Amino acid sequence: MGAMLDMPTLGRRRPSRARRRIVRAALVLIVAGAGFAGWRWISGNDAETAPPPPPVAAPPAEAAQAPARPVSAPLPAGSVDDLLRPLGMRYARVVVEGPLETGFVTALGRELGAPLTQVVTRALVWWISVPGDLRRGDVVEALFSERPAAEPLVHAVRLRSEKAGQTFEAYRFQEPGAAFSRFYTRDGNELELRLRDAPLDEHEQVTSLIRDGRGHQGVDFRTPVGTPVKATFDAVVVRRNWNFRANGNCLELRERGGARRTIYFLHLSEVSGDVRPGVRVAKGQVVAKSGNTGRSFAPHLHYQLMSGAGKVLDPFKVHRTFRRARPDAHRAAFDAEVARLAGLLDGAAAIASR
Repeated sequence: MGAMLDMPTLGRRRPSRARRRIVRAALVLIVAGAGFAGWRWISGNDAETAPPPPPVAAPPAEAAQAPARPVSAPLPAGSVDDLLRPLGMRYARVVVEGPLETGFVTALGRELGAPLTQVVTRALVWWISVPGDLRRGDVVEALFSERPAAEPLVHAVRLRSEKAGQTFEAYRFQEPGAAFSRFYTRDGNELELRLRDAPLDEHEQVTSLIRDGRGHQGVDFRTPVGTPVKATFDAVVVRRNWNFRANGNCLELRERGGARRTIYFLHLSEVSGDVRPGVRVAKGQVVAKSGNTGRSFAPHLHYQLMSGAGKVLDPFKVHRTFRRARPDAHRAAFDAEVARLAGLLDGAAAIASR
């Protein structure tokens, strides 16, 4: 195009040298602009000119494995039952307007709602005081399965608490090789506290606490019949098997020295033959086996502590406590199960609210 401008034009005056330079500069700018516009269209980049961003470094292995809230999949066109029934699960959501049990019974009927309230409450008490800390408008959700002749099996619990100003979540997971499944929080820790120098080496669940609002005087540990029961401090045996109708096989121990505390073990299947009044026992010594005797509706150990003055003591305040974390070896399985249950809980909630 520059060569054509330098050729003489017939019948017209030849442009001045300055004018020819101006025309050449304008054409250069037009061509450059066309090239830049073409690059923007091809690249799809509508931003100002800038060098491409540097490549993003891969996250550390630990960060890459951290559990993240799953991205919700497209919701099925059907109902909550269509989502959960193939998995043998159901979903319940209660907006607190009064007693929690009233909400679950209204939604599910008394036969299912009442026992589900008890199971859900066992999770809530590790976050808040029940019923004292529940507020009108709090939301309680549960993902659960019905079981014949047994209380519902809860897979996930979620509480949106106004008083705490946060949402709590717990998910059921059974470690490979473990005897029981348990509730865990997203960080991989068990929901329940454990006692050091506990009366049981292992149990399935704490089913009653001093602070759960039931007026119970001890802590109940659900555990199979025949689980070894240990003295929780050095003690002397005071009596055994009194008031069988209520307590079943039972044992009373009194601490040697110290605070002179008293232990009551109730509903035992048996008491060791050599554990008689006046006999001294050492902390950690097996003194009985758990059972389901007396006024008991399921196999468990009732563990009660009293002060020397006859005041009920909370074992979770007397003992040192800890939360057990799931082993790192099971992290992948745990993360996958939490993601699955959280996705189902989110999906059911979204369907129910649309």
